[in-house]
Amino acid sequence: MSTSNTPESSLLGKPAPYVDQYDASLLFPIARQAKRDEIGLSGALPFAGADLWTAFELSWLNTRGKPQVAIAHITVPCESINIIESKSFKLYLNSFTNTRFATPDDVRERLRTDLTEAAWRGATVMSSVGVRLLLPELFDREPVHELDGLSLDRLDIECTQYTPAPELLRAEHDEAPVTEVLTSHLLKSNCLVTGQPDWGSVRISYSGPQINQEGLLQYLVSFRNHNEFHEQCVERIYTDLWTRCRPVKLAVYARYTRRGGLDINPFRTSHPQALPANVRTARQ
Repeated sequence: MSTSNTPESSLLGKPAPYVDQYDASLLFPIARQAKRDEIGLSGALPFAGADLWTAFELSWLNTRGKPQVAIAHITVPCESINIIESKSFKLYLNSFTNTRFATPDDVRERLRTDLTEAAWRGATVMSSVGVRLLLPELFDREPVHELDGLSLDRLDIECTQYTPAPELLRAEHDEAPVTEVLTSHLLKSNCLVTGQPDWGSVRISYSGPQINQEGLLQYLVSFRNHNEFHEQCVERIYTDLWTRCRPVKLAVYARYTRRGGLDINPFRTSHPQALPANVRTARQ
């Protein structure tokens, strides 16, 4: 049985105390299935992938009370039954601030254990959340790189729809199939609860009937006034493309700008492949 937490019952948009001593109970999981039901996803998932998080505001104390800092790269498998609401994630990370840990490995293991429990709360754990800590001596190895592919933003199009309009998607089923990688920086949606803007870039790679690029860009722009979490938007985009354009292979990857020291970057793919490297874009 899945968790019964709803977005409206989270701390999003509400005053919250600053807790600076470790407290795993701050994590607030929200079941994925309700939103998947809206787009017709039940039973076995038609994709694989993960949600790639970056935590830029992670600090704790060593055993002598000296502050330590790190960047955390976190991988939440998409088959987990819950997402972790981002404000609760931030509050949870804040709770490490005045807590002593013997080693960075102890911090990493605590994060992995707690996040895995939250992601699978209400079900049997099938796969662990991945956690990698980047310590300060490695900070200068963190690259900034834009998503690879042909930019849809070059197209001079008229946009009139600002809520998801899958009817804009079409593909050339009577022509030779293609393999393409297309990108856009014009993805914007809003937080499901607060309505605050979420800004993102998206990469769509596929093989199959050629997707009409103008319609695809208009479709991506149509998310502009849509209220949904990052993970849910990407799964909606994936499902609409898979259903309406019928590619043989498809992968959708979005990188959203950070809020509260966290960015969330969902990746969904129809076929087995390595996860993309968690490399931030210039806007992140």
